[in-house]
Amino acid sequence: MSILRDRYEKVVVPKMMKQFNYSNKMMVPRIVKVVLNMGVNEATLDKKVINEAAEELTIIAGQKALKTKAKKSINQFKLRQGQEIGCKVTLRRERMWEFLNKFFNIALPRVKDFKGVSASGFDGKGNFNIGIREHIVFPEIEFEKTEKVKGLSISIVTTAKTDEECKFLLQELGMPFKK
Repeated sequence: MSILRDRYEKVVVPKMMKQFNYSNKMMVPRIVKVVLNMGVNEATLDKKVINEAAEELTIIAGQKALKTKAKKSINQFKLRQGQEIGCKVTLRRERMWEFLNKFFNIALPRVKDFKGVSASGFDGKGNFNIGIREHIVFPEIEFEKTEKVKGLSISIVTTAKTDEECKFLLQELGMPFKK
């Protein structure tokens, strides 16, 4: 079992039951999935870029990335319907816990001028979104082999009803929020 999942079950669940007065262990919010998304603007001009992005996202997540296609044509962006423009990965269960552990403890501290994660990423329904400007903060990515630094969007989906519950959950798991 993952270190983070073990911490969730042994430390976070009892703390949240006490903090929010849950009567049952099943009422405690939990993380359902983590979605990694990488949009690639240059994919409209060069198909190699989307393949490289998909390979790098696969390395980061430990699971094959799915290439996403444009739903409709947009002339100003030279975009055609069905053209590959990004890639995504949905992580669940053990892979999700392993990724979150790596993200909280290894990748986030490697972000340039890191002072903590802003709490403005909550969506009002108990989910959290964060964007990373440089995907090279993950230790699996070799900077020398990367042609272009890309951004990465991470969505953490929970069963929490409010942002306060979600923030408490993520804080107890090790997400370094700004003070």
